[in-house]
Amino acid sequence: MKHKNKITTVLSLTAGLLFSASTLAANWNIAVGDGGGSAQEALGLKFIERLEAKTDHSAKLFLNGQLGSEQDTVNDAALGTLDFSIVASNNIGPFSPTLGILSLPYIFENLDQAVSVVSGPIGAELVDNTIRDAGVRIVGWTYSGFRVLSNSKKPIQKLADLDGVVVRVPKNEIMIDTYKSWGNNPTPMAWSETFTALQQGVVDGQDTPYTTIYAMKFGEVQKYITDLHYLFLLEPLIVSESLYQDQDEATQKAILEAGQEATAYSLQWLKDKEVTIKDELVNKYGMQIDSLQDEAEWAKKAQMAVWPKFYESVGGKEKVNALLRSLGREEI
Repeated sequence: MKHKNKITTVLSLTAGLLFSASTLAANWNIAVGDGGGSAQEALGLKFIERLEAKTDHSAKLFLNGQLGSEQDTVNDAALGTLDFSIVASNNIGPFSPTLGILSLPYIFENLDQAVSVVSGPIGAELVDNTIRDAGVRIVGWTYSGFRVLSNSKKPIQKLADLDGVVVRVPKNEIMIDTYKSWGNNPTPMAWSETFTALQQGVVDGQDTPYTTIYAMKFGEVQKYITDLHYLFLLEPLIVSESLYQDQDEATQKAILEAGQEATAYSLQWLKDKEVTIKDELVNKYGMQIDSLQDEAEWAKKAQMAVWPKFYESVGGKEKVNALLRSLGREEI
C-alpha cells in the first residue's frame, strides 16, 4: 500500500510540474525574410505588441532571413523547431498548393479585392488547407502591395522592353511560368541571395513591392522600376501548429486575436506608407518609376498560359471561379 501511495505521489508531482511548465511564459521566435522598415516587420511588431498585452508570453523578430530562407522557415515551423514566421504566400505554396491561387497572375486587380478574399470564407478555407497540408497555421496577413519590377539595365514600359533582362524570381512554379509567358527566361533564386546577385550583375532585376524595395535598400543596386500589377503580395504570419495546439484555450484565443489586430494594422500601414516610400525611392535613390503602356497584353498572355496549367493544383477551375465571383468579376 505504501509503495502504491509513493507512485501516486510521484505521478501527481510529475503532472504538476508538467502543468506548471506548460503555463510558464514563453519567449517565442519569429522569422522575418525582409529587413527593418518592411511591411513584414510592421506586422510582426504589432503582433508582438498585442500578444504581450493579452498574455504573459513575448516574442522577438529575427529580420533579414537570420533564421533561414522563407521556405526553410515554413518547414521548420511544420517540424516544430521554429515558433512563428512571416513569409510570402508563394513560399507556402509548395507545401500547401491551394494557396497558389493567390499567386495566379492578375487574380487581384486592387488592394480591396485582396482584403476581401483573405478575410472571407475563401481565406478561411486556405487557412484550414494550410494546417492540413503544411502543419502550420496562418494567424495573420501582411498586406505588402503589388510586386513591381525593378532592374538596373533599362526602363521597361512595354512587353518588348523585357527582352534581354535577366530577372530573379522566387522558386515558385506559378511565378516562373508567368515570366515565361512574357517571353522571358527568369532565374529562380533564394531571397537571401538576391541583393548580392543584383549587386554583382548575376541578375538584372527582380520583383517585389515598393515597401520591400525600400526596406532591402534595392535602390543601391537598381535604377528602374516598372509599376507592374500582376501579383498582389500577401505575406502570412504562420505559427507552428504543434506549438499552437500545445497552448491553453486562452493563449490560442490571444494568438488569433493578436494576429487579427496585426492584420488590420498592416492594411492601414500600407495605405499610409506606400506613397511616401515611392517618393523616397525617387528622391533618395534617384530611381525612375515607369508605367506600362500595354499591361493588358501582359495580363492576357499570363492568364491564358498560366491559369489553366495550375487549375488542378489550386483546387480546380471552380475554385478560381468562386474567387472571381466573390469579387464580382467575370468567370472563366
